[in-house]
Amino acid sequence: MIDLKTKIRDIPDFPKPGVIFKDITPLLGDPWAFEQVINTFEERYRDQRVGAVLGTESRGFIFGAPLALRLSVPFIPVRKPGKLPFNTLDQSYELEYGTDSLEVHVDAMKPGVAAVVVDDLLATGGTAEATVSLARKLGAEVIEAAFVIELEFLSGREKLGDVDVYSMVRY
Repeated sequence: MIDLKTKIRDIPDFPKPGVIFKDITPLLGDPWAFEQVINTFEERYRDQRVGAVLGTESRGFIFGAPLALRLSVPFIPVRKPGKLPFNTLDQSYELEYGTDSLEVHVDAMKPGVAAVVVDDLLATGGTAEATVSLARKLGAEVIEAAFVIELEFLSGREKLGDVDVYSMVRY
């Protein structure tokens, strides 16, 4: 097992001054490290009753889709407005540097499905909170929100309330 922090690069002042962006590109460029992340997620959820994986645009797709494939469950993309071609539900949220909203197809899953929300990073929790809210609007039981990285000093997990949070790397 490698130290994943060695595969995450800090980019100062991106996307705006004062923000230190955690760049996962080096992790993705190392097939062994990337596989280690997917394997870790798979091992965590393999014996649970997960029925769907929701991945938040765009880096949540990178980790959520292979996890869903490994678990043999549907992958549900949660996207920025106007990107999904069918009827959608939407949820607004606040970022650490602005506001935005997310959408999901209205027929993405059946009510009662146990779901995992996956993204690359938990910061202030706005994006994760919006994704959990969308899953619940669809009738899902969100069993956990999973992240490669968590910026603990931003207290994002507090926004998720009763949802369990799993993160591989914490800063």
